[in-house]
Parts: sequence; structure tokens; C-alpha cells
Amino acid sequence: MKYRRLGKTNVNVSVVGLGTWQYGGEWGMDFTQLEVDQILHQAKTEGINLIDTAECYGDHLSERFIGDFFSRDNREDWIVATKFGHHFHGNFERTRHWSADEVLTQLDASLKSLKTDYIDVYQAHSCSNDEFQNDELWTMLDKQKQAGKIKHLAISLKDNDDPFQTEKASEVGADAIQVVYNRLDRAPEEAIYPAAIQQDLGVLARVPLASGYLSGKYKPGATFESNDVRSKHDQNQTERVLNMVEEIARHEVPEGVNMASWALAWCLKHEAVTTVIPGCKSPEQVIANARAADLELVANDHPQSR
Repeated sequence: MKYRRLGKTNVNVSVVGLGTWQYGGEWGMDFTQLEVDQILHQAKTEGINLIDTAECYGDHLSERFIGDFFSRDNREDWIVATKFGHHFHGNFERTRHWSADEVLTQLDASLKSLKTDYIDVYQAHSCSNDEFQNDELWTMLDKQKQAGKIKHLAISLKDNDDPFQTEKASEVGADAIQVVYNRLDRAPEEAIYPAAIQQDLGVLARVPLASGYLSGKYKPGATFESNDVRSKHDQNQTERVLNMVEEIARHEVPEGVNMASWALAWCLKHEAVTTVIPGCKSPEQVIANARAADLELVANDHPQSR
């Protein structure tokens, strides 16, 4: 595994992290604690130290799985990133909660679920620009940093082509951003990444496998069960994407290289990107994802490391 500094912090994260939306039950599978434990154990074996989760992956369900694992592992070995701003009511059903008091309640619920007394990276979860401009919220969060409940603040961007929140990140005390970025969606390169580089923000690239389409597992004509979020995607668009993936596999992925590993390494070659946070459903997928760090596309240190 390789590691990069998360923006201007003193935190070194593995270039491949672990996304955990799937534990909330919206990706076609309901997980058991044993299955989660096996995935997290394999991640640790591979040198992965970053877990990305959220308050609304289930009603703190993903966080509870992770917290239960921590009760049998060393919490200090992990960098935990979770999020605030939403409440889960059922699969694909959320309400938004952005007042300072509501977020403080969410923070305490996340700490309880994760069985920890601090969160390494606490992220505003896909907030609108209006929700973002809330001095009372950021003041409250700064007080929680001073109290030790939060180590670092970050912004998980709602849009991957609007640089407003990235440009304002340092003003609200954020050290990192999270954004959708993959071989099929390069929008952040235009304005978001330059703003992140200018402020020395860490960048967590989410959906680096384009919702699994860049894993190489799915061919044109693939369909998904109703409890899988991909069943909500426009089917015509899904078909176009899968045809594009076949072309990429044919012309860009080196022979003998796992497509998922290549797709993650492709993201990591951009100088702004600190880490990728793919989801996975098995220890075998963890191993394949971790292999991305071995590819020549991936530098060992963040280009801005000092």
C-alpha cells in the first residue's frame, strides 16, 4: 500500500480507502456483521487505513457495523471519515437536517454508533450552497473540534462541477473535500481540482469505479434488482455507459491488468487526488482494489507533500 498526506493535515491515508455505503442495504445485499468484519480485516491486511461512511447509510447502520468491528480491533489504526446532514427513513428515502442543533445530535449519534470518542474527518454531506452558508453550523463544528470530538472537517460535494464550496473550504475550516471522479466523469478537473490544489485540500475521490460499471463485471444489457441503487439509474444511460466501458477496456486497460485496479489507479494519477474510496462486497474485491496501489500510475507520495 502507498500513503499520501491528506491536504495540509498531518494525517497520512492509504491511497485506496474503503467506501461503506453498501453496508446500509441499498446495493442489492444485506450484510451480516461477520461479512463486514471479514472485509475490514482484509482491508487492514492490505494496508488500507481509511474508512468512509455516513449517517444515512441505513439509519447509522453502516456506522454501527464499523463500530462493532472496532470493539474487536484497534480503533487507533484507522482514519474514520463520516458525514452529516441527512436522516435515513428507508431505502432511497432521506430527509435533510442542517441546523447546528440537528447536526450536533447527528454527531453524537455517529460517535455512539462508531463506538469512538472522536471522528477523524467529519464531512458535510452533499449540502446545497444555501445549506453550506450557515455560520452557526460551522461555529458549532469548530467548537466540537476544540472539544476533541472532531479532528478535521471536510465537505462531501453535492456537485462535481461547481467550485463554490471548494473555494470557500478553508474559510469554514475544512481540510479536505470529497467528490465524484472517475474515468467516465472528469468534471472536477476543470475548476474543483485547481481550487483544491491552491488551498492544499485533501481530495477523496468517490464513485471511482462509476458505481461498479468500471469494475469490468458488467456487460451491456446488465440489469439490477430493485434493492440495488443502480436500478434507479436511467437504463438507456446505463447501456451507453457500459458500451463506453467496453471501449475503455479494449483500448486503455493494459493486457493482464484487472480493470477495477486500473480504474482506481487512473484516478490516483491526478495530482489533486489523495485517495479513492471504492465500495466492495467481499474480501476478494478488497484485494483487487488494493492492487491499484501497485500500478505504475500511482505515485508513492502526494505531489504536494513537504
